[in-house]
Amino acid sequence: MNRLISYLYLFIILSISFFSFFAEITFWQEFESRFNFIAVDYLVYTYEVIHNINESYPLPLLLTAQFTLVLAAIVLFRKTGIFKQAFHSDLSFKRRILASGSLFILTFALPLFLSNSDAETSDNRYENELAKAGIYSFFAAFKNNELSYTDFYALLPKPSAYKIIRDDLKPEDGYFLSDDYSIKRVIHNSGPVFKPNVIMITIESMSADFMEHFGNGRHLTPVLDSLAENGMLFSNMYATGTRTVRGMEALSLSVPPTPGSSIVRRQGNEKLNTTGHIFEEAGYVSNFYYGGDGYFDNMNQYFGSNGYTITDRGRNVKLGDNYRTRRTRIRDSEVHFENAWGICDEDLFNAVIQGSDADSKKGKPFYDFVMTTSNHRPFTFPLGKIQMQPGTRDAAVRYTDYAIGSFLKKIEKKPWYKNTVIIIVADHCASSAGKNEIDISKYHIPCIMLNVPGVNQQVFNKICSQIDIYPTLFSLLHWTYESSFYGKNVLDSRYVPRAFMGTYQKLSYLRQDSLVILSPRQKVETYLYDRQNDGQKPHILPKSLTDMAIASYQSAYDLFKSGKLHQSIQCKNCRPDAAKNNFILYKEE
Repeated sequence: MNRLISYLYLFIILSISFFSFFAEITFWQEFESRFNFIAVDYLVYTYEVIHNINESYPLPLLLTAQFTLVLAAIVLFRKTGIFKQAFHSDLSFKRRILASGSLFILTFALPLFLSNSDAETSDNRYENELAKAGIYSFFAAFKNNELSYTDFYALLPKPSAYKIIRDDLKPEDGYFLSDDYSIKRVIHNSGPVFKPNVIMITIESMSADFMEHFGNGRHLTPVLDSLAENGMLFSNMYATGTRTVRGMEALSLSVPPTPGSSIVRRQGNEKLNTTGHIFEEAGYVSNFYYGGDGYFDNMNQYFGSNGYTITDRGRNVKLGDNYRTRRTRIRDSEVHFENAWGICDEDLFNAVIQGSDADSKKGKPFYDFVMTTSNHRPFTFPLGKIQMQPGTRDAAVRYTDYAIGSFLKKIEKKPWYKNTVIIIVADHCASSAGKNEIDISKYHIPCIMLNVPGVNQQVFNKICSQIDIYPTLFSLLHWTYESSFYGKNVLDSRYVPRAFMGTYQKLSYLRQDSLVILSPRQKVETYLYDRQNDGQKPHILPKSLTDMAIASYQSAYDLFKSGKLHQSIQCKNCRPDAAKNNFILYKEE
């Protein structure tokens, strides 16, 4: 029995160690980091992850190689006599239990005193990551998946924080709805009100530097480059995070990224004052279209509990989902290509066209939040569409660009097209890792608006954020609405260029070339950012700027936790008009 338990225990430990070693190599190739909270999140979604890995790597070969190494190590240990003392020792069972028990206690007690961040002794992010242990990093990420801003980050007195943020967000033509710790306000825009349909295409992992407009010479995005020359281009826009759900949070709530998980994945995120709610109050129907299964990352629960109808692949329902909107499943007969992550972008866009036709026939304007998946590993798509072969990021980018061009050609023939604004933006970049903890250039994303009433081709060159898209659009449409947004109308003459970026621990605030980074343990670092070299040079910045960074993140965290980002009853003259949807629990079409 002793031999059996020893061999079995060693086999399990070596298997975990070898698996972790090979898994870390592939994880580093994708994220240039030790295991972090992304690895923890992905472990929950076994279907997508296992199939994704199986389609991206020769899994049988890798597993065979791993177990061969494990067995070879056990044979080597046996031949060198390592087991002799264990199998032939005269130690009593009691002493063995005492020795092994002490090791187990030490193993589980060590994390109470040793933080994963203790390895971060260098100014170079890569060195810090290499100093960590992969398995320990995994469990540290599991433990710290959600962080309390008030417990771990630099704080201002609450009245001071809210005074700073209210002064910054005070509307020129509007008013705050209360005098307490709140940013809810009425934004008033004068002029004739436009109510076009709005379709936002959110492209998976679309870095700005994939486009020729931003210096790429591989001719990957001829469609997007052409649109950039003919539409309204925001050439200096930055994503707020490195995950799809973080981009969704920014685009739907217009808030800075708070530490830990995105609000999309948190409890208490229902009936928020989202962009979809503002469209609903203006008489629109709001829709969420996703090429995969919306149970992933809590997407369906988030969008469904905030009034969006849902169209997705529809294979699964997440335990605990209780949203009360219509969910439409994209049928097998409507899918021409699919991988582990979802259907190809062309099939998704066909579903958008079908839904938009139906909404248009009902006589209601529609707002569509469309999330693509083709530009995601394993980077596969239908053959024969482009000249590049599937399997690489460049090919996936080229296919997504092709699919967008095909979509636009199809809807140009629709009667509702001329009265439809098209927004094309990324959720985040393809990679966020670099020599710095927050590498600013790895947050640079494209954003293009088409068909905006009264707006011809133009380029907006100032620094701005994902969270600014809808405040800017609502201004161009001359809407009056209730806002809990941190985003601003970037075309306002008073706009001061700035952007918010973060990881699940680090939070940054960039204003012009001044960069503030907030970290746990109340750490505040300040730099001058050199965009040409993507460099960050330590520099003392004015207190007013660090206070603005702290106030922004502190108040955003407080507002969500206190429930003040939720919808409220508006006065009759605070909105263009009103319309309510009747919700039906899990009605599939």
